[in-house]
Amino acid sequence: MKKDLSSIVSVLFFIAILALVYLSMMPQWTVNNDKPLAEFSTKRALVHIKSISQKPHFTGSENHNKVANYLRYELIKLGLETHFQDGYTLTDWGNLTKSKNIIARIKGSQQGKALLLLSHYDSAPHSASHGASDDATGVATILESVRAFLHNKTPHKNDIIILFTDAEELGLNGASLFVSRHQWAKEIGLALNFEARGTSGPSYMLMETNGGNAGMVKNFAAANPTFPVSNSLMYSIYKMLPNDTDLTVFREQGNIQGFNFAFIDGHYNYHTAQDNLQHLDSNSLAHQGSYLMPLLQYFSNANLNSVQSSEDYVYFSIPFSFISYPFSWVIPMLVIAFALLLFFIFLGIAKRILSVQKILHGFIPFLGALISAGVIVFFGWKIVLQIYPQYSDLLNGFTYNGHSYIGAFVCLSIAICFAFYRFFYPNRISANDFVAPIFSWLLINIAIAFGLQGAGFLIIPVYFGIFMFGFYILTQKYIPLLNLIFAVPALLIIAPFIQMFPIGLGLKILFGSAILTALCFGLLLPTLGNFVQKGSWSILFLIASVGFFIKADADSNYEKGKAKSNSLVYLYNADTNKAKWLTYDKNLDIWTKKYLGENPGLLKGPDDIPLFSKYNSQFTFAAPAPLKKIAQPTIDFLTDSIAENQRYLKIRISPNRKVNRYDIFAHEKMQFYNIKTNGVSHLEQKSRLLKREGKKLLSYYVVDNDPLVLEFNMDASAVFDMQLLESSFDLMDNPLFTMEKRADWMMPTPFVLNDAVAIQKTIKASPVAIQSPSAIAEPKVYKAKPIPVKAVPDRELKTVIDTTKA
Repeated sequence: MKKDLSSIVSVLFFIAILALVYLSMMPQWTVNNDKPLAEFSTKRALVHIKSISQKPHFTGSENHNKVANYLRYELIKLGLETHFQDGYTLTDWGNLTKSKNIIARIKGSQQGKALLLLSHYDSAPHSASHGASDDATGVATILESVRAFLHNKTPHKNDIIILFTDAEELGLNGASLFVSRHQWAKEIGLALNFEARGTSGPSYMLMETNGGNAGMVKNFAAANPTFPVSNSLMYSIYKMLPNDTDLTVFREQGNIQGFNFAFIDGHYNYHTAQDNLQHLDSNSLAHQGSYLMPLLQYFSNANLNSVQSSEDYVYFSIPFSFISYPFSWVIPMLVIAFALLLFFIFLGIAKRILSVQKILHGFIPFLGALISAGVIVFFGWKIVLQIYPQYSDLLNGFTYNGHSYIGAFVCLSIAICFAFYRFFYPNRISANDFVAPIFSWLLINIAIAFGLQGAGFLIIPVYFGIFMFGFYILTQKYIPLLNLIFAVPALLIIAPFIQMFPIGLGLKILFGSAILTALCFGLLLPTLGNFVQKGSWSILFLIASVGFFIKADADSNYEKGKAKSNSLVYLYNADTNKAKWLTYDKNLDIWTKKYLGENPGLLKGPDDIPLFSKYNSQFTFAAPAPLKKIAQPTIDFLTDSIAENQRYLKIRISPNRKVNRYDIFAHEKMQFYNIKTNGVSHLEQKSRLLKREGKKLLSYYVVDNDPLVLEFNMDASAVFDMQLLESSFDLMDNPLFTMEKRADWMMPTPFVLNDAVAIQKTIKASPVAIQSPSAIAEPKVYKAKPIPVKAVPDRELKTVIDTTKA
């Protein structure tokens, strides 16, 4: 290693560049910053988060109303006339609930399209999430930014609408309510939505567009946020995936474009009891504020019609910069790159620097390292899962020690690359060997140009590789410093994806990071391939990999703050008069075994309940449970009549205990026509016939213990076969049960029905008076009720805020 001092300098240079990338992605050391009133203050925003996230506040909970009142009061304190909008919606997710949106407006100096500031205030149900990151950070970012904006008396042309939506976690219901029923929705020209899918990391910008993104990109660049983190590859992938933010509703139902901003690291805390103030990274909050302040200043005065476009742009961010160009440049840039490479190859052959045989030989170590790294990491992660079965307890696919595994497998991939080049080229490489990675990258860019143009910016590091290659062909001089400079674009543009992919998509995608590492190694080959002691570097990175694996093993156990998730549901079958304990867990722990026993049976057959969950989780184990006297719901057939071969039904299901959720299932062959639930139709229903998949008809998240009223008609000859699952989220404090508290290293499993007392029951007709179809009552219409400021006495507002902060 002493003989290879230049290699040490090169590695230190690369580390410095990577450190610059990391530190420049978001604000640093922000929590103690005392900012003047004219600026966004992370400390002041944290005060709001502390108030909002004291307890879980999912839709329908007692704390939910307290948070709603707190937010309304804070907007009124800013001098804004604020009102609630409430009403039922049945969204595309098949979820019904009564939402309560909080809305305010700041008038501009001109009549034009309005700017919308958007965030949701409900927390996730089922898992005791406090919602500090998701989405108190979004709400606090807007409150603090608007406060600074108003304090500065910033002149602005456009109206600014502030919307804190409800029931986003249930099915984007609050956003759907606003877009479909509020008159202001038609006046919006652009929306800025602030979200979180974790508790730390940089906030990524994603767009929601129905057309091209060129107008959005140009305006975002003109707004000039300090720490832009985004690229059009994320945009292209996002457009291909099913999107599920409030902003999606605005785009699909209201043709309103906008920007999403969300941080995604710390994904293991997402929707869990660990989404609290203690786990929130204040730098991530500061990053949200660093977006909104300049965007609010810019878009409150911009022509919001200019964001519309039919053209798409490639864009990407590097430290403190945001670069973009049209999609139409992608293919010409690719053609020029190919032409340059071929020119230098022919020139090199003519000058006898290159030979076809040696060029072909250069593909062996490169492809060998590329394939070996991908295969070894792919199966390596599967081996890790076998050694640590507890990792399957975290449904989101990113473990608490996930960053250690990223480090371990990336170092292993680099060790593999050095080992291959040490075997084939013990000393230094030649220009012949650099053709293989450049040509491979150009092949990748062919696929990009014709299939994923949003990734077109990946041609830029290849250009710098071609420049390195061409410089040597033209001069036959090897200048290490120049090679280091030409390697910088690969580190700035490609290297961040190595970490971003497994953070965003889960550790199952680690093999992708390994392949990308090998590809990046190839572009750095003029430097790395000329290390004299490649074998020593391979061993060094292998030792580093082992060190990361040892650290991951040391952090593999659960502890307070890094808790194991577990689940338990008490299910009473009213048809069979039997009860059982159910769990979604694959690995039972001492807490679940207390109820399910050491060897519970697998749940199979007709008792399997097809509940929706984000990760398609199903109940795994079941065990008999003691019978409890749980008040069953009352099912009334208010209308059941036949006319013209159609059976008309109106069914009311009323709770006789405090409940939170109804799930209604029906046989797959049942067809529902003209269905209404609590007076509203399905927002996506385009015809009389309701389209659905599987047994699920709907999930109703109960507010104020209101009953569920179903109205529909069906073929008179069809068999009526419907079931009900009534759930309350009170297993842990229900007086009918004596439940042992979880240990501090445990928490409720997110994304699934959990800690619930449920009743399963067949929906059957009862002997009630039969009415004609014409006697069906008109549905109740729920309208927004604006509440003027003067309608709320100061003493009442003070009481609201005091009790909320208690």
